[in-house]
Amino acid sequence: MRGIFHALSDPTRRRVVERLSQGPATTSDLARPFDMALPSFTQHLSVLERCGLVTSEKKGRVRTYRLAPQPLEDLDTWLAAQRALWTRRLDQLDSFLDDLKEQQR
Repeated sequence: MRGIFHALSDPTRRRVVERLSQGPATTSDLARPFDMALPSFTQHLSVLERCGLVTSEKKGRVRTYRLAPQPLEDLDTWLAAQRALWTRRLDQLDSFLDDLKEQQR
């Protein structure tokens, strides 16, 4: 999970993931909107691939990337659990503070 957070901490990689959510794309198509050398851009793709967020397939000289949905689904499940935990804790704190106010009256 930590690898996914690291990968998504970079705005370039987040934009690549957003683009791939629309469908597969080649390296050059993904790199086109960014003002950086292709080797630098492919490092971003490597980070995304290593953490499992994207997969790639090479046919001839063309490499095509696809979004791998499972890691994002796992992340969503984890975030939902964290959201529920913190909502419950904050509700408990709210109740405690309300009780404290009542006792001071």
